[in-house]
Amino acid sequence: MGSGPQEGNKAEGKWKTDQWFSSPWNYLPEITGSFNLAPVIKVHDVTLRDGEQQAGVELRADEKVRIAESLAEAGIHRIEAGLPAVSPADEEAVRRIAAAGFDSEIYAFSRCMVSDVELAIDCGVAGVVMEIPSSHHLIEKAYRWPVERALEASIETTKLAHDAGLKVSFFPIDATRAGMVELLSDLETVAREGHVDTVGLVDTFGVTSPHAIAYFAREVGRRLAVPLETHFHMDFGMGVANTALAVAEGASVIQTTVSGLGERAGNAPMEETVLALLTMYGIDMGIKTERFTAIARLVAELTGVTQPSNRPVTGERLFNVESGIIATWVKNVGEADLTEAFPYRPGLVGQPEPEIVLGKGSGLDSVAIWLSRNGIDDANPKEIEEILREVKVRSLEKKALLTNEEFLDIVEKTIPDKQ
Repeated sequence: MGSGPQEGNKAEGKWKTDQWFSSPWNYLPEITGSFNLAPVIKVHDVTLRDGEQQAGVELRADEKVRIAESLAEAGIHRIEAGLPAVSPADEEAVRRIAAAGFDSEIYAFSRCMVSDVELAIDCGVAGVVMEIPSSHHLIEKAYRWPVERALEASIETTKLAHDAGLKVSFFPIDATRAGMVELLSDLETVAREGHVDTVGLVDTFGVTSPHAIAYFAREVGRRLAVPLETHFHMDFGMGVANTALAVAEGASVIQTTVSGLGERAGNAPMEETVLALLTMYGIDMGIKTERFTAIARLVAELTGVTQPSNRPVTGERLFNVESGIIATWVKNVGEADLTEAFPYRPGLVGQPEPEIVLGKGSGLDSVAIWLSRNGIDDANPKEIEEILREVKVRSLEKKALLTNEEFLDIVEKTIPDKQ
């Protein structure tokens, strides 16, 4: 019999810890042997700029400062405070965040326009993300520019930002829909004649498959020999997977947003991406993951964007257990072996402990747990079965979970002598 992951993998301290239990297959040398991980990988949060581009999201300067503070407290390495040229309020937010003294590096976003760059410099940021369309079809059809204009603007403004002491992250819009030859040629021109500290692998429309992203990252890295950043959208739900594969190919900065906010379907979500890299790739970036839920709640409150109750990592009902089978698992494994029933402990991401809830999918152990919770420990198996039948009927009628008051009403009608 061949060596499986349990026998052949010596990395149990990565795939199974006291906080999570991922797959041993993730750490087989046949998998990890092809990785080209950067020695240091950082998170660059774009919630305050790209996240606010989600239709209907409007953040005031005070609110942006609050979000930036929460991100900095969680250990996010870089915060993109916004595009100062958008409005006086955005300029105010960038200035205040840059002057706040956070441990995070503060970046501004800028078009490749001299006036944008000069304003970013004046705001006192440490770096600037500089955007320009990169696919020739987008330059010519959407911007109505000749390609030469985009190149000239990129060279002039990246050099201006660099000469002023800013770090320059070059952000070629729609890079994944550009022809590889034209993209690499243009990027090399800007890097040679202007200045580039890092280059973004920008999948503006989220249209690139994970397999293609891996090749894309390898080719750009090989030709430019500069650090790479990821910026992937979620139009086809590939942002997290694409980020992970680009990191495995050497990308050293991941651009994400809180809860995946952003244009159209949004950006790669920070919480899911960071947790996946930690538990499935063994990449600990020093982020305080226990703050994730609080940050997500803050951003939801300030943006008014409602998130699904089962959203990965921060969903409000993520650790509610209705299924009778899973409720039995949770009861049997107890606190010591909780990751037998969940991929990670709720506390790892700032969630409350698991809660057994009552609904149509509940089982006998669910009812027993609720009876005990209410101080009723002498119900016999037949009585528990009767209560469960009524729980299922009542929850289906209601089309929702039952409250404790509704449960006690069922108990009183089913076994009144137990009250």
